[in-house]
Amino acid sequence: MMIDQPTAAYTLGEMEQKAACCVPSPILQVRDLAVYYGNNAVLADVSLDIHKGCITALIGPSGCGKTSFLSTLNRLTDYHPGVQVRGQILFDGHNLRQESVDTLALRRRIGMIFQRPNPFPLSIRRNLDLPLKEHGVRDPHLRKRKIKQALKDVGLWDEVCDRLDSSALSLSGGQQQRLCIARALVLEPEILLMDEPCSALDPISSRVVEELIMRLRGRYTLVIVTHNLAQARRVANYVGFFWMRERVGKLIEFGQCRQLFEAPTDALTAAYVSGAQG
Repeated sequence: MMIDQPTAAYTLGEMEQKAACCVPSPILQVRDLAVYYGNNAVLADVSLDIHKGCITALIGPSGCGKTSFLSTLNRLTDYHPGVQVRGQILFDGHNLRQESVDTLALRRRIGMIFQRPNPFPLSIRRNLDLPLKEHGVRDPHLRKRKIKQALKDVGLWDEVCDRLDSSALSLSGGQQQRLCIARALVLEPEILLMDEPCSALDPISSRVVEELIMRLRGRYTLVIVTHNLAQARRVANYVGFFWMRERVGKLIEFGQCRQLFEAPTDALTAAYVSGAQG
């Protein structure tokens, strides 16, 4: 398989394809978000819109709050004792920070893919069957159809259809990551959060997962943390650039992908995307 080299600029076809897939319509609206670990602020003053059906990439150096931000969007921060989240996150107009929010239902609608593939130490089939059961899908025939469709969606069905009862841990790293994406997709989410989904993979597997991400655009809303600027430029409709200021993570600039890479409004953004800083 050939590996595409990072390009210095968009082709006209790429720009048209990305524009056609994404019509600005906010599904998540973040306002004045701040995250504290104990008394220490790790993220502050973050406001942006995540648009439905689009890919939003979050870039910036390590330690500037990107993953903490991502974790607030489906309240995974609730699992960390001492973490406080302030501000508003509106999901279809409803504040998901309210205590009355059903977090299990929320995480079905907003799925998460982590940096390292984390399949359950079970069979390939059970990796998808278990979450369906946990979320109340009782009909075994319906679960079977959903499992097959999810595996087809990530391009795994033809690779594993004859060994669904084999251990998921026997799969390659790239296959495991696609299985984890299928495990999220089988619940039919609206939004997928991805925390550096390609960083633990070899170049060929990374390209396969990146192509999968691009195929999912339009059907799902995706928010991706990545340190790979070429990847962000290839896949994203919108980009947010994070940086540390006064030892607190801040959103420095947010905008359409082409504008942020080719005509950033902040000098720090310009230095980072050009490679002069960071």
